[in-house]
Amino acid sequence: MDATSPLVGCDSHLTLHYRISLADGAGDVVSTFGGPPATLQMGFGQLAEPLERCLLGLAQGASARFELAPDQAYGDRNPSLLQRVSRSVLATHAEAGTVWEPGDLVEFPAPGGGRYAGVLKEIDENSALFDFNHPLAGHRVCLEVSIIAVL
Repeated sequence: MDATSPLVGCDSHLTLHYRISLADGAGDVVSTFGGPPATLQMGFGQLAEPLERCLLGLAQGASARFELAPDQAYGDRNPSLLQRVSRSVLATHAEAGTVWEPGDLVEFPAPGGGRYAGVLKEIDENSALFDFNHPLAGHRVCLEVSIIAVL
């Protein structure tokens, strides 16, 4: 890395290794270290926007580690995103005979198109409780990066 190394900008194409982990040391959430590097274009949502902000200004060849508080990463947990869904609504979004277990990730259609997902927390004969918070919401997160190329 020298003074002429390209820097990560808001529209850069990158080749990099990255690791996202919980700051409490509970383990990696995702890591490309030890495998092929990732490629991404900044600003297209391939990496969460708060994590992309950490990369801005890093030079090709740089390695860095960032520890982010919940409000700097995926936000605080929002209790209103714990929602109960009737079994009949749940059945309309699954194949006949589907058996659900707590911990299952279930996708639902979003108003206006697209999809969103929730983690099943509990289920009974009448309804199911889902958590629609991002799985990393409320957690301190570490981002480790090694920038291989900036285009």
